[in-house]
Amino acid sequence: MQTRQLGNSDLFLTPLGTGAWAMGGGGWAFSWGAQDDAESVAAIRAAVDAGMNWIDTAAVYGLGHSEEVVAKAVEGLADRPYIFTKCERCWDESGGIIKRLKRDSVRSECEDSLRRLKVDVIDLYQIHWPEPDEDIEEGWEAMLRLKEEGKVRWTGVSNFSVAQLERIRRLGPITSLQPPYNLLAREIEGDTLPYCAAHNIGVLCYSPMHSGLLTGKMTRERIATMDPDDHRQRRPQFQEPLLSRNLALVELLREIGGRHGRTAGETALAWTLRRPEVTASITGLRSAAQLEGVIGAAEFRLSAEEVDQIEGFLNQA
Repeated sequence: MQTRQLGNSDLFLTPLGTGAWAMGGGGWAFSWGAQDDAESVAAIRAAVDAGMNWIDTAAVYGLGHSEEVVAKAVEGLADRPYIFTKCERCWDESGGIIKRLKRDSVRSECEDSLRRLKVDVIDLYQIHWPEPDEDIEEGWEAMLRLKEEGKVRWTGVSNFSVAQLERIRRLGPITSLQPPYNLLAREIEGDTLPYCAAHNIGVLCYSPMHSGLLTGKMTRERIATMDPDDHRQRRPQFQEPLLSRNLALVELLREIGGRHGRTAGETALAWTLRRPEVTASITGLRSAAQLEGVIGAAEFRLSAEEVDQIEGFLNQA
């Protein structure tokens, strides 16, 4: 696979990376339902074998469990992929999610992630959410100190607005932003992507297939029978009146992809990668078999006419 440099870092990333959100399993607020750890390990190793050279996770995914699964998956690999994780979302003894950006918390969360991941340094450490907003400067200063100490190689953020990026950029350079970006969530096209390009901030898109909705494998029946622990069924895009429009969009993606031997999911991924500001997209996997429906997006590019066809659908819907 071709690679692209991530912002101001020395990391050169493949267009697709493995997302480990669902690998956290069930039993927490933003779970995707129960997950087989062996399937997760197999998915990560299949992605590495296919050439994907980075994994994105977070401490809060499964309340630490996703990081432990990632550690198990990369153990013993000759060519270990880059490992990215996040701080700021903590939890209490009952599993309640806590938002924290105090200096001491960022530091202790980093130590906990290093332990769970079984690594000496984290390749990219990210602030998960800019919350509490009044603490983002303190949190970012703590991140910069961790980089100086060699505990993390590069530092980035996720879900930050342009105004928040500008506040912390004054304290030290930002390597990357991780925002949601897909056909159903395009807010960053206005000012965020141009800002990142102007300041050499890499962009890692999360949910490029809108949490599986745009893969071509999501149906009304599947949504109706989701694990009760799966938070996606509570999201508006998975419910009417939006669901019918979204499933019609998937059929268009399937049609366009079919002309090139690609899936609807690969078409949705290629749509995010059409933007020059986007370094790479995070591809959530739950099994090795799912890789087949997405890996082609690493090389697949939409024509201007196909992009216009998709745009026309969205403008009419």
